Amino acid sequence: MNLRQNLRIFLTCMKTDPRFARVKKNKNIQKIQTMEVRNFAEERSLINQYMTELRDINVQTDMLRFRRNLERIGEIMAYEISKTLDYKTIDTTTPLANAKSEIISTPLVLATIFRAGVPFHQGFLNYFDHAENAFVSAYRKYKEKENFDVCIEYLASPRLDGKTLILADPMLATGASMELSYRALLTKGEPAHIHVASVIASRQAVDYIKANFPEEKTTVWIGAVDPEINSHSYIVPGLGDAGDLAYGIKE
Repeated sequence: MNLRQNLRIFLTCMKTDPRFARVKKNKNIQKIQTMEVRNFAEERSLINQYMTELRDINVQTDMLRFRRNLERIGEIMAYEISKTLDYKTIDTTTPLANAKSEIISTPLVLATIFRAGVPFHQGFLNYFDHAENAFVSAYRKYKEKENFDVCIEYLASPRLDGKTLILADPMLATGASMELSYRALLTKGEPAHIHVASVIASRQAVDYIKANFPEEKTTVWIGAVDPEINSHSYIVPGLGDAGDLAYGIKE
């Protein structure tokens, strides 16, 4: 029996042998862990400077500066995400001759969660200024001091079918608000890819996003991953209430 016949028999056995089926299942289980998570705290960049100012109790009292730092981080993340998008070549007429240019061809929808997400969202919009926009109102409805439900009250969104969705919320504490907002947006169609963007996330929330978003078409972008959340579901060390720091304390 020659080598080709041996190889053919081996491949046939792989298809029928139940042990091979278990290998395929194991590969699928392992694939759950392949969602890309980009943690900017593991790199040296300007985001580290802006993150320091956002956390610093002596700096964050300046609401204008706080909002601007959220916006700046949104701009940097938008630039990094732009490297992952599709492009097309066009002809551009200059005063002297024609030039070839590369422009984004991926249809984009920028979505955010009121209210802390607004300045962060603006950073993305500054760079993706031709993108469509979506807005979700998600809030904590407290039953007791440390017990609450996340409620969705408002949604304004274009159709999402076949588009790339960038879902931005500065604080990713448990992941529940992000997931519920995503589920609400799915009523407007199925996006081709989802970029989840946050300034600070807890480790628990990152794991939650991995478990509840489609891993084959989701990328997570985070300024820093903090180790825990407290009994009030605030990220520790975190930075406090981003909405209050950006716009003033709510009653």
